[in-house]
Amino acid sequence: MYPEIMVIPMREELVRAGIQETRTADEVDSALHQPGTTMVVVNSICGCAAGKMRPGVRLALANATNQPDQKITVFAGQDREATERARSYFEGNPPSSPAIAILRDGKLVYLMQRYVIEQATAQQIAGELVRAFDEHCARTSA
Repeated sequence: MYPEIMVIPMREELVRAGIQETRTADEVDSALHQPGTTMVVVNSICGCAAGKMRPGVRLALANATNQPDQKITVFAGQDREATERARSYFEGNPPSSPAIAILRDGKLVYLMQRYVIEQATAQQIAGELVRAFDEHCARTSA
């Protein structure tokens, strides 16, 4: 674990983008038991989170017509319990930090893992997230 003072700016970057920070397993469960879609951002202190993932998420949220009903984040390496609980919803996928998931009614429908994030630019991540939002988060008319 890193000293909390070091990670505060990394936490705040996503919170300022409108993403709710979850720091306990109960907070994760509460969010993921809500109906609808939830984006889960597994934040990290690594360079690919700083230079690619967090900027990509911010760009996607600023430019997406369709967005998840809820947006939460956990911080890998800092909030172990919350991170482990979030990853438990990623059904058979190995742990990945950073990562971005979309769940519908608590079930995984989309996962962008670290190996994708490492090889993409922030703009490419944003474009892929907007595409995923359109596919998984679009409101259906009744």
